[in-house]
Amino acid sequence: MAPPLVAIVRLATASRVLVLTLSLLARLLFRPYDTSASLHPPCLSSPSFPPSASSSNSTATATAISSLAVWDGVHFARSAECGYEYEQSFAFLPLLPASIALLSRSLFALLVPMLGYRAVLVISGHVLNNVAFVAAAAYFYRLSVLILKDSGAAYRASVLFCFNPASVFYSSLYSESLYALFSLGGLFYLFSGARTVAMIMLALSGSARSNGALNAGYICFEALLQAYDAAIQKKRPMWAVQALVTGFLRSTFVFLPFFAFQAYGYLNICVHGDTDELRPWCKAKLPLLYSFIQSHYWGVGFLRYFQVKQLPNFLLASPVLSLAVYSIVHYTKLLQQLFQSTSIHEQIIAIVDGRLVEAHESSDVATVLKSEISTGLHNKKQGNTEVKKRKSVAASAASAASLDGNISTGRMVGDNEDECPLLVLPFILHLTFMTFTAFFVMHVQVSTRFLSASPPIYWAASRILAPARGGSCKRWGYFIIVYFIAYILLGSLLFPNFYPFT
Repeated sequence: MAPPLVAIVRLATASRVLVLTLSLLARLLFRPYDTSASLHPPCLSSPSFPPSASSSNSTATATAISSLAVWDGVHFARSAECGYEYEQSFAFLPLLPASIALLSRSLFALLVPMLGYRAVLVISGHVLNNVAFVAAAAYFYRLSVLILKDSGAAYRASVLFCFNPASVFYSSLYSESLYALFSLGGLFYLFSGARTVAMIMLALSGSARSNGALNAGYICFEALLQAYDAAIQKKRPMWAVQALVTGFLRSTFVFLPFFAFQAYGYLNICVHGDTDELRPWCKAKLPLLYSFIQSHYWGVGFLRYFQVKQLPNFLLASPVLSLAVYSIVHYTKLLQQLFQSTSIHEQIIAIVDGRLVEAHESSDVATVLKSEISTGLHNKKQGNTEVKKRKSVAASAASAASLDGNISTGRMVGDNEDECPLLVLPFILHLTFMTFTAFFVMHVQVSTRFLSASPPIYWAASRILAPARGGSCKRWGYFIIVYFIAYILLGSLLFPNFYPFT
């Protein structure tokens, strides 16, 4: 039997093959509702890369390939080819356009003379996103094992992620795959102790999707744990201050790509724009282009989507919103039980010390210790001494916590599905904010893909699907499986043919 991580990679690959096959079949068997994706007006300014194909046959092939960019994919491909030409195009963050432009001019450059630049951009985007999803699934499994300390639950949750209801977007010219890769990867490295790698990856997630900037909250949470450990356990207040300052700087770095892109938009439209009259948002005290675009062009705003005619979209989003609410309620109850039965001090010390011992004993010790040293909390000599000194402390803290049956730091618990580590807390806070935003502020049907990279949804669903569960849990498990399968099929049929899905 293959190791779980290898099995997840294989399942993720199989899921991408399945979704791509279904999407191509749907495109061949049904006529697209909107054929405007095949239109290709020239760039407002001359593109810096040759877009022409060499023959009429290859041009027809190129047109067919280019038409695979649908919905937001049209905007991503256009931005990659022509840059940000229009105000509304700044709603699509630059990581995906920049990445596929780079691939088209390097790895796939030989295809450009045959198919044309736009078709190669579409090919690059599909290849990149499907590969990125497989890597994201691997990180999802590793993160789940790290947080849940239950390999069985982590495996079930990862299988669900591989076949999630928003699967069609992860295999299309959308930014979901890159966001999931850098978000999940960054969180794995953050809670593994490699904070510099985590900071870079989480910053990249913020240049893929705007909600990636929210991942700075995880760095703040981790910094608070380090500061508490330094101030209370080690009696080193200066180390605590340094941990907080470092955490603040790292969090700021995560926000930096998003705000840098807003500054780029301000310079292009408000400072160097061609229009004589300034756009309204340029005159605001905080000229935030992204929020203006969402409100002005897409009608996004608090309760603005609460209309009778939008009821079908609320029904379309109801399954994922229900799962999200269940996840929040379930883990909130478990965290409440955890706080009542075990002191927060014991939990924090067990997390910090247990993770340090695990890192010291793992094969990734060099990477993790380098990251620890880079924080400036202690030098190399002190760090090596501290690891040896704190092994017994970590063991006793973990033992005390595990005797109460609530947390685990260095073992696979697996025996009790209702155990809930403290590290679940930031994930639940994040999911709560995202769910509130999706329901009350955004176009609600987007919830299916907006929440699709949130681990607690799959963690809670994996608990329902646990083999030992029966009764109502078994019935809800059937519902979850049917929901996932139905949305994969529905999305693969509707989305590629330009029918509204989410």
